[in-house]
Amino acid sequence: MPGPTLSVVIPARDEEAHLPRALASCAAQSVPLEIVVVNNASRDRTAAIASSVPGVRLVHEPIVGRARAKNAGARAAGGAVLLFLDADSLMAPDLAERILARYASGERAADVRIVADSPDVLDRAFFALVDLKRLFRIRAQMFYCERAAFLAAGGFDSSLELAEDKDLLDRLRRSGVRVAHLGESYIATSPRRLRALPLRLAMVTTFARWALAHGGVGRRWRY
Repeated sequence: MPGPTLSVVIPARDEEAHLPRALASCAAQSVPLEIVVVNNASRDRTAAIASSVPGVRLVHEPIVGRARAKNAGARAAGGAVLLFLDADSLMAPDLAERILARYASGERAADVRIVADSPDVLDRAFFALVDLKRLFRIRAQMFYCERAAFLAAGGFDSSLELAEDKDLLDRLRRSGVRVAHLGESYIATSPRRLRALPLRLAMVTTFARWALAHGGVGRRWRY
């Protein structure tokens, strides 16, 4: 009998510069998967790029909001397991295989180790610092989840601008779903937010925003 299938849900708003690499990383996986791109009111060629790639399912969410876009993608997905991937991020070549192995072992949800898609020492150190959250059993950022459990939990809270991932994973855990950490593979993500201010000050502001949001403060502030 065939095993469970994985659907990768990619919310994308004005991501024409980054989406091709994200899609290429999905296509390079060692196991078949479904790719769902949610065009979230883009004003550039995001939708055209997604629709030009064979096998990609394109979904349109006209109301801007990352949580709303991810919910739309999850509803459209057909896989038993969902992976939420940012459009400026890349799957490690073995990630899909690792996720399905974890799921087959009974782990219905897990966040994934995040590294910087950059050789820069400060970029890599920043995400290594963020990854220390696993020591305190804080589950957040990009993750996989059983689709049935996701739907039973009601999906993401679409009113949230930040930490919508932690909010959902916390609700899953309270419902009895064990939420693990997948550290044997990774997702490489763009450090572009860390360079938005002079003197790398965005590293400080970004970390502060994430820390506050994970503590429950400012989750509805525009991000």
